[in-house]
Amino acid sequence: MKPWNQRPREIRNLFNPAFCGLVLARGVEGFSETTNQPMPFSLTLLILPLCLHKRTREQIKEASQSYFTKILQDHPEIRVDLAQRTRGLFPYTMEAFAYLMSCGAIVVDKSGCIAIRDKTVRKSIAGSQDTKDCQMVARSLGRKLALINDRITIYTMLGIRP
Repeated sequence: MKPWNQRPREIRNLFNPAFCGLVLARGVEGFSETTNQPMPFSLTLLILPLCLHKRTREQIKEASQSYFTKILQDHPEIRVDLAQRTRGLFPYTMEAFAYLMSCGAIVVDKSGCIAIRDKTVRKSIAGSQDTKDCQMVARSLGRKLALINDRITIYTMLGIRP
């Protein structure tokens, strides 16, 4: 990755580690609220590619009451280029996790699952409409993934090899 000051302004704004960390935290919170367990690391890698991509985010938001399997059935285009987006966003996901770790906001257990520490991430969702949507969809996505709670099934449905 390029040093921070050598990145284009758009990249610095969209993939800001604090913002990406907040989106990841919302997804992990949604998962943990549903299962009372931390989120497996492999599932956290799906949060940014699904929530930052505007069309995918809107499709998940519109179907907020549907199961994830139903959303994928109704919108198979979500799978298009998802593996490539996931690989492309991996460095930003790791940078966001590094930021969350430096702030003491996350805990990683022995099995590699991730949880958010209490009172480290603000409960209220604020910002522009796009940033609010990213956060709300991340929390919803975390809950939807928790209902399936099988990494292999989730990755297979998305057409990604774990």
